[in-house]
Amino acid sequence: QEQLVESGGGLVQAGGSLRLSCAVSGSIRSINAMGWYRQAPGKQREFVATLIIGGRINYADSVKGRFTISRDTAKTTVYLQMNSLKPEDTAVYYCNVQTTMYGYWGQGTQVTVSS
Repeated sequence: QEQLVESGGGLVQAGGSLRLSCAVSGSIRSINAMGWYRQAPGKQREFVATLIIGGRINYADSVKGRFTISRDTAKTTVYLQMNSLKPEDTAVYYCNVQTTMYGYWGQGTQVTVSS
């Protein structure tokens, strides 16, 4: 019944890569934007990347040049390709989908980057 389900998190060494996926329920309609946020222990949730449907892609300065957000044509899945990972990237990553009426959040997937 979960409308957004993240996967692909795990443990990776610094400098490594990881790709996160977010499966979006077909019941979610009129999607305007899709994106990723993250929350590290003891910190507030922060913006990572967004993909505006029919528009531009935006990244947080901290991940620019290392992370890439994308989606399939049917908008059933949102991806976050993470390269050159750093220990400071360690966090729970959350998928976000914005529609004309509502915003939706996934339960998160843990990403841990070791030194």
